[in-house]
Amino acid sequence: MIKETEVDGVPTLVAPVSGPMSAGLVFRVGYADEVLARAGITHLIEHLALFDTGQADYHYNGRTGAAFTEFHLRGSEHDVVAFLTGVCTSLGALPMERLEIERQVLLTEESGQSLTPSHLLSPWRYGARGYGLPGFLEYGVPVITPDEIQHWLRTWFTKENAALWIAGDGVPAGLRLPLPTGGRRWAPPAVTSALPVTPTYFRGPLKGAAFDAVVPIGAASQVYSEVLQRELFRELRQASGLSYTTATGYAAHAHGSAQVTAIADALPEKQSAVLGGLIDALLTLSVGRIEQSDVDAAKAKGREALTEPEAEAAMLSGQANALLAGQPIRTLEERLAEVEAVTVEQVATVAAGAMTTGLLLVPPGHTADWAGFTAAPTTSYTVVQGYTFPVVDDETDRFHLGPTGVSRVIGDEAATVLYAECAAMLIWPDGGRMLIGNDGMRVAVEPTMIAGDPAVLYQVGMGLPPHLVVRMPQRDPSEIPRPTPPEPVAPAAPEKQGFFKRRRS
Repeated sequence: MIKETEVDGVPTLVAPVSGPMSAGLVFRVGYADEVLARAGITHLIEHLALFDTGQADYHYNGRTGAAFTEFHLRGSEHDVVAFLTGVCTSLGALPMERLEIERQVLLTEESGQSLTPSHLLSPWRYGARGYGLPGFLEYGVPVITPDEIQHWLRTWFTKENAALWIAGDGVPAGLRLPLPTGGRRWAPPAVTSALPVTPTYFRGPLKGAAFDAVVPIGAASQVYSEVLQRELFRELRQASGLSYTTATGYAAHAHGSAQVTAIADALPEKQSAVLGGLIDALLTLSVGRIEQSDVDAAKAKGREALTEPEAEAAMLSGQANALLAGQPIRTLEERLAEVEAVTVEQVATVAAGAMTTGLLLVPPGHTADWAGFTAAPTTSYTVVQGYTFPVVDDETDRFHLGPTGVSRVIGDEAATVLYAECAAMLIWPDGGRMLIGNDGMRVAVEPTMIAGDPAVLYQVGMGLPPHLVVRMPQRDPSEIPRPTPPEPVAPAAPEKQGFFKRRRS
C-alpha cells in the first residue's frame, strides 16, 4: 500500500519494493509551460542540475516531459540521499560556468533525434505552444540568458511545486531536500487547439499513417487502445502483411484527459492500402463492431499489470504526477475494479468519441476526405492591412506588412501571423525574419525578396516582447532565399548581309 508522508515540506509517496531502492523528485513544470522562443529552458536546467552528480556508480537520469520534470535514480539508501540532496543543492546554485557546454550538448542531442509520429501530430493539434512544442526545435537553448534561467528556477523549481516518490522500505535516514521556498504549486497548463474542426487530416513525411485522439481518462480508454492494437495487428500484419509495425499507445495528461495514438508503417507502394486499413479499423470499432474476446484480452493485460508483486511501486512516478496536478491518489484496488468493470459498450463509446476528436496523418499525395475527415487548414483566413510589397520575381506573390502583423499572399492564398498571436520571431544577422504564430503558421520576410526598400524589415515585429524574439546565428549564404534568376536569353542571330554590297568607290 502506498504511504503518504513528507520530507522537508515536500509531499512524499512511499511503496515497498524488493531489491535496490528507487526514488524520484518531480516538479510540476515541463515544455508545455514554455513559450516557443524560449523552448528548452526546462531541459537545459535539468542538464545543469545533474552535472555535479558526475559519473556515479548508480543509475540516475532526468526527464523533461509535457507538464512534469523528474530527477530519478536507483541505488542504495546512501545513493538516494546523496543524489536527491545533491540535485536540490545544485538547483539552488546551478553551475553556470557549464552553460555554453550544456547548450552544445542539447543541440547535439536534438540534431540526432528522428521525427516520431507524436512530433508530427502535436503541432497540428495544439499549435506552436503548450503541448505542441515537441514538434518544434528548442529555439531557446542557444539564446537563453542566465537571468532567464534564474527566473525560471525561482518560479518553478520550488518546494511548493515539488513531490517525491520512494520505492523502498521508507524514507532513508538523513535525506534532506534543500529547495527554495516562497513559490506555489502551479496548475497544469491549459490545452490549446490549432484545429478549427475534427476529425481532420494532414499530410506528413511518414512511411505509413498515424492517428491520435483525445479521449476520457480511465480504464475504458486504456482497453480501447489495446483493442485497437489487436485489430490493426490482425488486419494489417497477420491477414494482409501490409505493415510490419502496428502500435497504439495510451497517455494520461495532466489536464485530466488522455490521448490514444496509433501508427502503421508501409512500403511506398502499400501506403494507400495501409491508410485504408487504419481508417477501416477505426471505423469498425467506432460503430460498435468489437469482439468480446478482444475486450477480455485487453482487460487481462491490464489486470496482469495491476497484480504484479511490485505494481504499486511501478505506479509511484505517475501517482506523484497526479498529486501535483491536483488529481486523487488511486489505490490498486480502485484501478483494478475499474478495469474489471469495463464493458464492450463502454469501449464502443470511447471508440465513437475518438473518431470525433481524431487527427489523421496521411502519406504525401493522399487524402482522407472520403472517410469523413476534413483537411486541416494550411492557409490563413485573414490578411493584415498595411503596406504591400511585391516579391521581386513574381507579381502574384506579395508581402503585407502592417501594425498588427505580417502576411504573405500568393495568388488567393495567404499565410498570416498577428503580433498578438506570435509564438516566436527568428531574426538572422542578414536581416531575414521568420514569424511563427500560435497556430503554427509561418511567414518568412526576407530582404532579398522584397521589391522595395529592405529597411522596412526592421519595422517588422518591433513591438514584440523580448522573450518572443530569437536572434539566430549567421546563415550560410546558400540558405538565404534569392530571386529566381531569369531564363537565359539566346543572343539574336546577326542580320544576314545581302549578296550585293555597295562597293567603296
